[in-house]
Amino acid sequence: MSRLRVINLALPKTGTTTLTDALRHAGLTVADWKIRNGQGDQPDLVGKHLGKILYYDYFNHGDPLARLDAFDAINEMSMVNKEASLWPQTDWGLLSAIQKHHPGVKFVMTTRDPAKTADSMKRWNSLGKTRLPNADVPGLPRGFGKRTKHIEQWLESHYSFCRQVFAGRDNFMEYDIEDDTAQARLSAYLGIDLPWWGQSNVGKTPAVSEAG
Repeated sequence: MSRLRVINLALPKTGTTTLTDALRHAGLTVADWKIRNGQGDQPDLVGKHLGKILYYDYFNHGDPLARLDAFDAINEMSMVNKEASLWPQTDWGLLSAIQKHHPGVKFVMTTRDPAKTADSMKRWNSLGKTRLPNADVPGLPRGFGKRTKHIEQWLESHYSFCRQVFAGRDNFMEYDIEDDTAQARLSAYLGIDLPWWGQSNVGKTPAVSEAG
């Protein structure tokens, strides 16, 4: 039986932190956005963003997960700031390389209503107000994204992209974070028990644990 590896193809503000918490409660090791102190087995990766690690190893070793063997799940892969704009979840070349080197990989895409997500992005630090409009983002070129409608269209297009490239495959699942059946469906898809399911990263309100 091949090892379970989970890759989330989601965009920001679509329940990614909640997924990280749920998988960690299930006993999986999760890399979320960047490697933090005490995570993994390679100290030189601490502080580095996942997008940079994935792309470096994709182009230099062929396997985007070459240095991430300590992690069962990869979540929140994108980064956008003045330094870089990296969106591995939109890159089929990189995703197919993961699939090639890790045949047992299971891709997940957490989704959320585009209008609600766009509104959340506009209110989340500088993400929707300056970082997205001022960066070159796949599907959202520099100069676009200032209008909430632009971000909504970008989100819808990403969902369509993932559905198209994974059409007919049994290693892809999407779920809406507001779907009451999401916990049970994800548990069945991954083949693991998910003892916790809640809502994380909502303002300053901590996640509330629920019985499994």
